[in-house]
Amino acid sequence: MNSLLSRTLPHNLPTFSSASDLANSFLNFFNDKITKLSASLSSIPLVSPHCPPPVPPPSLLQFLPATTAEVKHVILTSSSTTCSLDSIPTSLLKSCIDVLAAPITTLVNLSLSEGSFPANFKDAVVRPLLKKYSLPREDLSSYRPISNLNFVSKILERIIHTRLTNHLHSFPSLCPFQSAYRKFHSTETALLRIHNDLALAINQQKVSALVLLDLSAAFDTIDHHNLIQRLTTKFGISGSALSLLSSYLLNRSQFVSIDSSCSSQSNLHTGVPQGSVLGPLLFTLYTTPLSYIFKGTPVGFHFYADDTQIYISFSSSDSLSSLSFLSTTLDSVYSWLASNRLFVNPSETEYLLIGNPQQCKKNIANSITFCSTNISPTDSARNLGVIFDSNLTFTKQISAVCKSAFFQIRQLRQIRSSLDCNSTVILANSLVSSKLDYCNSLYSGLPSASLSRLQSVQNSLARLVFPSVKRSDHITPTLKKLHWLPIPQRITFKIALLTFKALSCHQPSYLCELIVQYQPTRHLRSADQRLLTVPDIKSSLGRCAYVVVKSVRLCV
Repeated sequence: MNSLLSRTLPHNLPTFSSASDLANSFLNFFNDKITKLSASLSSIPLVSPHCPPPVPPPSLLQFLPATTAEVKHVILTSSSTTCSLDSIPTSLLKSCIDVLAAPITTLVNLSLSEGSFPANFKDAVVRPLLKKYSLPREDLSSYRPISNLNFVSKILERIIHTRLTNHLHSFPSLCPFQSAYRKFHSTETALLRIHNDLALAINQQKVSALVLLDLSAAFDTIDHHNLIQRLTTKFGISGSALSLLSSYLLNRSQFVSIDSSCSSQSNLHTGVPQGSVLGPLLFTLYTTPLSYIFKGTPVGFHFYADDTQIYISFSSSDSLSSLSFLSTTLDSVYSWLASNRLFVNPSETEYLLIGNPQQCKKNIANSITFCSTNISPTDSARNLGVIFDSNLTFTKQISAVCKSAFFQIRQLRQIRSSLDCNSTVILANSLVSSKLDYCNSLYSGLPSASLSRLQSVQNSLARLVFPSVKRSDHITPTLKKLHWLPIPQRITFKIALLTFKALSCHQPSYLCELIVQYQPTRHLRSADQRLLTVPDIKSSLGRCAYVVVKSVRLCV
């Protein structure tokens, strides 16, 4: 596509005379950022002041050995990407899997039995990546570090990850409102639950305060000692299993690579490895005790990796006391994060007041305080890729989707004559339809005028695939030919899919608890149809909540 558009990507590195010097500059910058963040929290005692886990964890002393078939399956299902740390290209390793599976399995099992992660697997090669093309390229802060690890090391990590996950599933370990890196959990399921709670609050004539916390380099500042201690006390990991995880975390190093030049190596004293398999899970375990703060309080919350959302609903007459309690809770959250070496920036924290305009106007108080910083509500904020507004109309979100989608359609139209139909469909689905489908379950119940804007995007995209279709022609036959459901039906399909997964797999739990199957008081012919109970909610915004739309639209 770039070739057909004669489009060349701009050089995404600062101007340099020596690649080696630039690599060292990036390494020092990335290290200094973490050092400064850690130094800003060094005066706060390194403790976790909150209650122990609600259920005593079972013990995990050692990881079970792997079989050759298991290792072979993990290798074949892994990505074929290769980095400079690999002894041989990943594609070559996969082609020789019948020969190499046995020695790799032996290496994995030696590591599991001895409780030691191989030292050669602890290096990471880092490449700077420009965060946005609009940022100044000469400023090192415009770049983020992207780490790459040895392929075989990630195979070992996947084996450990499987055994650690099985242990965690054997007891109530993970916070139910943590949606990152978990099967059947996603940004869409997280936002669907939050949207449900906010919509139901509006139905009850309440206003909700939603706070989006901004954490800086959260994965890089984790304290190893605190994490290792938490693995034992809260998750029951000890013996060689704990030794292996400790060995995995400690004595790691990294270096920056630019072109064919590399910087010097630097030791990592904090954080979990970026680009790793175990890192996200260990981060989740590290932050799980944060959820204990909200137990027994009216404050709702949801985590997605380091994205933390906190919200509370209240009547207008209680706005002063409720927002004061929210401010106190935020200070407790900051205290926990700081004592666990996680840095949150109060000045970049976003805050929304969500409700009917009439109810919002009755509020006695609107602002909140966070670490002595006064924060006023904004009209809209980006939340996990979706723009939330104060009335839950998603007007700005739909405008952003339409703007981005029409830009891609204009780009595709320029090269349509050079593409066959199949290639055009692939590009249309990947560049435009994916935008229309992202978190589209939140659009359920919106006015037809809002959905018609998205439908116009899909219609234009269909006419792009088939240029012979005129604007005056009816679009439905073209959509059927492409097997594209119209926008309202795509939304219904998404809700049906999420509901089916929740009923079949009982995950995620925070959506399952919103699904109540109809239980007739006497025997009826419809008793075996698995109908869902429809809550008695009359308001238009209340009927946009998932607890309503999954029942009104679906018959499972």
